[in-house]
Amino acid sequence: MMLLKYTYWQDGEMWLGYLEEYPDYMTQGENMEELLENLKDIYQELISDAIPSVRHVAELAVA
Repeated sequence: MMLLKYTYWQDGEMWLGYLEEYPDYMTQGENMEELLENLKDIYQELISDAIPSVRHVAELAVA
């Protein structure tokens, strides 16, 4: 099992969120359960090359 960090918030009656590693790709749900399922779905699309030119977030150590 893999753990992915995500950011989420409620806007009106909808829940919105995105995976921390892929902040350009938001999704939504009518409740938290649906949002989590949609985040899993978008992750599968992102790693399967179904979405072209995926942007990633990484860390760079500098002195």
